[in-house]
Formats: sequence, C-alpha cells, structure tokens
Amino acid sequence: MMNAIHHDELPSFYFMQYDLVTWSVRNLLLVPHFAFPPSAIIKRKPLSSTARRAGWVGCNFALNRIPADARIPIVTESRISPAAEVREKFKRVKPLGEIKAKERGWTLDVLNAIRRLGKTEFTTADTYAFTRELEKLHPDNRHVRDKIRQQLQILRDAGLLLHVERGIWRLP
Repeated sequence: MMNAIHHDELPSFYFMQYDLVTWSVRNLLLVPHFAFPPSAIIKRKPLSSTARRAGWVGCNFALNRIPADARIPIVTESRISPAAEVREKFKRVKPLGEIKAKERGWTLDVLNAIRRLGKTEFTTADTYAFTRELEKLHPDNRHVRDKIRQQLQILRDAGLLLHVERGIWRLP
C-alpha cells in the first residue's frame, strides 16, 4: 500500500456502511486515490506461518488521518447526496492530485491539522501547535515549521486556503 501511494498507483476507495437487516446502504464515502497520506496507513502484523498466505502483511486505513475535504460523502444516513454536490466536492480537492506523490503526504497532513483547528480563519502560529505531531509523522524532516509554512503556500496555490495577510489564513 505504501509503495502504491509513493508511486501514485493507489486506487480510489469507496467505504460503505449498510444496515444488516434491510441490506440498505446507510453511508457511502469516496476517498480519491490522491487523498491518502502515508500517515493514514496502519501496518498490520504479518499472517502467521500456518496461514495460507503466511507472512503476508495487510493494512488498515485511519480515516481520521485523511482530511475531511477529501472524504466525499455520497450517501449519508441513507440520504443520497446530489450528484452536482459530489462533483463539486471532488473538483475542489482535485488539485491535490497534481502535487507530486512523494510530497503530497505533507500537504495532506497539514490540511488535516488545519481542519482540526476548527476555525475558518487562523494564523501560521496556530498551525505550529501541530509541530510535534508532524515531527512524529515525518521524522526525516528537521525543519518542520518551515515545512508547515511551505505547505500553507501549496494549499493556497491549490485553492484550498486563502492568504488574508501576513501570517493569517482563511478556509474558503
């Protein structure tokens, strides 16, 4: 899975929740192929030596590590979203797919952190609250604050952030 992310070969995923009694779809979520940061992949233990596919290593997805913008609801509580609304949400995050696969993880992690601030307008200093978390996710980077500022600019260029004035940002 990590190899697929790094080589931009990951498919888009649909996550479905259904009612066991009526077999009706309760929730259907689209996550585009370009929206999976490496931090959202949780490696599982290899299968035991007695398993048919002994040694095979699977993974789980941490959906909370995928930015809310990139989790596109198609069905919510059995209510189908209008097709135009789904297309608009996809169109809004599509510029993320144009960022190089090896650099996209940072961008997605910073976008996820911004969304977790719970503010529509925030400062660069606000994003520094996630420095330790981002250091753990990206241990090879020793200039995390600089990288956060760079990612804010990339998100601005992708249309996912607005630069209000020096050090102040707004979600569109």
